Amino acid sequence: STHGHTQLLTRIVQQQTFARTEHEILVTSTKMAESLVETRVPQQKLYESKPFPAVISPSLPAPSLPLFTQTITTHKPYLDSLLHRSGAVLFRGFPVSSASDFNDVVEAFGFDELPYVGGAAPRTSVVGRVFTANESPPDQKIPFHHEMAQVPEFPSKLFFYCEVEPNSGGETPIVLSHVVYERMKEKHPEFVQRLEEHGLVYVRVLGEDDDPSSPIGRGWKSTFLTHDKSVAEERADKLGMKLEWTEEGGAKTIMGPIPAIKFDKSRNRKVWFNSMVAAYTGWDDKRNDPRKAATFGDGEPLPEDIVHDCLRILEEECVAVPWQRGDVLLIDNWAVLHSRRPFVPPRRVLASLCK
Repeated sequence: STHGHTQLLTRIVQQQTFARTEHEILVTSTKMAESLVETRVPQQKLYESKPFPAVISPSLPAPSLPLFTQTITTHKPYLDSLLHRSGAVLFRGFPVSSASDFNDVVEAFGFDELPYVGGAAPRTSVVGRVFTANESPPDQKIPFHHEMAQVPEFPSKLFFYCEVEPNSGGETPIVLSHVVYERMKEKHPEFVQRLEEHGLVYVRVLGEDDDPSSPIGRGWKSTFLTHDKSVAEERADKLGMKLEWTEEGGAKTIMGPIPAIKFDKSRNRKVWFNSMVAAYTGWDDKRNDPRKAATFGDGEPLPEDIVHDCLRILEEECVAVPWQRGDVLLIDNWAVLHSRRPFVPPRRVLASLCK
């Protein structure tokens, strides 16, 4: 019958179309694999002949977002080893044009999410696993730190995404932690030995609510994700933190002593894993005196000249690649410290933390 004949033809055409689509996907993904190319930017540095950061771009005209995420998933072993080798990977020139695109990119890597509990920065949740990077005022610089180095559970990886590129400034400088450790040990061996023996104590006074005028303006309610003081105490205790309530309804948090130097097992080297410079030079607002924000584990004050020398080393060794819209920067938090330079608005950089 004619009807049966038409059905058969339709089915054959469908199968052919399906086969063609499968073939196209296969060809395109193979093309895409070849199209992940390591490129160079002028700011990169070479350490042991490895570029820092690694920069990945599409070699073909920009692929679609689904192709990009598919490629990430397919080539995760390669990307993992690149991250391990370089400490940071910048993805530039891919079609990541919104917060939800960025969320798709993060999801494609398949790392577990780490909730932001105990961190200091004022932030807002945006979509899925994505939130704003530190929302402190544009004229302030955010000093070098490992993400959440002052609490026991910190992310092993973090993503940044440039949704709106800065008018000027606003880079996120990055620096290799083991290089900082080696330079500090060479220059201030007794100081580093003291740090290794005693660790650091961090002290921070939190308001009740968020204070967007401060780089460490997160209030205790959003720090511990509760309005209940006893729940906050419980959560602080889980982080190994002491809480003392202030008369103004705020809270003083005392963290430590905790190690200032960690051993990165995966790379077999010591890293400068602390927030010493950040606390000492940047934890500054109407509630906090930064010079009291970090002390040796035994309560002794840190020598100001050495802290500032460390800051100088961080500045010398860092790499600051100007943000371009659509950039995604993946950082290994074990290997790399990051910061933020002041900027002329607008600028919108989003972040996501992984276990």
